[in-house]
Amino acid sequence: FAGITSMMRLPIASSLDGLDACFVGVPIDIGVSNRPGARFGPREIRNQSVVVHEYNVATGAAPFQHLMVADVGDVWVNLYNLPDICWSIRESFSKIIKNGCVPITAGGDHTITYPILQAVAAKHGPVGLVHVDAHGDCADLMLGEKIAHGTSFRRAVEEGLLDTKRVVQIGLRGVYNQSSGFRIIPATECWHKSLTPLMHEVRQQMGDRPIYISFDIDSLDPAFAPGTGTPEIGGLTSIQALEILRGCAGLNVVGADLVEVSPPYDTTGTTALTAANLMFEMLCV
Repeated sequence: FAGITSMMRLPIASSLDGLDACFVGVPIDIGVSNRPGARFGPREIRNQSVVVHEYNVATGAAPFQHLMVADVGDVWVNLYNLPDICWSIRESFSKIIKNGCVPITAGGDHTITYPILQAVAAKHGPVGLVHVDAHGDCADLMLGEKIAHGTSFRRAVEEGLLDTKRVVQIGLRGVYNQSSGFRIIPATECWHKSLTPLMHEVRQQMGDRPIYISFDIDSLDPAFAPGTGTPEIGGLTSIQALEILRGCAGLNVVGADLVEVSPPYDTTGTTALTAANLMFEMLCV
């Protein structure tokens, strides 16, 4: 409750030199189609992260003993121009990735994943994807627009950013597209069970080539994460979220994001606290 707030009380870095991984914020919600507020997500996730422990008791991971990690602040964005925002994100992440630093990103709405994937693919080629979400985000248009939080993965496929045979979408409850070639795991197939066996299959699917993790907090049931822009009932539990991320251990993760936390709808801070813990789990992978 004192001092400048950073992700998990980490140093705030102005340079990427020597960093193995970094936390970065992208505070936008201009791409949403329902409730706004995700622009405040990075700040509140940082605020809640100050109580996250630096040692993962469950897995034994101690990332800060082995990695150089810092909070590098937020990407500067022009909140009135979404194409310009995407350009800024792509350029900023290109610099991070070219420095050999793995970005773990706090959104912001899900639009941000599209330009991040552009930067990732420019370095690594088409990547695998573990996408956890209530929605497939594969629409061609949203309210007449090609770029929005519900079109990110359609654009990514069109531009060859994803290795479509190594894409899995987990927790979907809204409309989804089965023509993409993705493996789709609807939320109904996750009810009343552990997802550890599923993640064993996912690890085999992903192999040892680069993958990206994109986690939309609305994948969780609103009972666990009410503070989001497009909530859907019947979602995943917070325990299943941990199983998914811990199930990515050993994969060649070249970046990750957690998006769609909307603090104005998160009256107790539970959603942002959950997000902060899940971002730590991403680092532990």
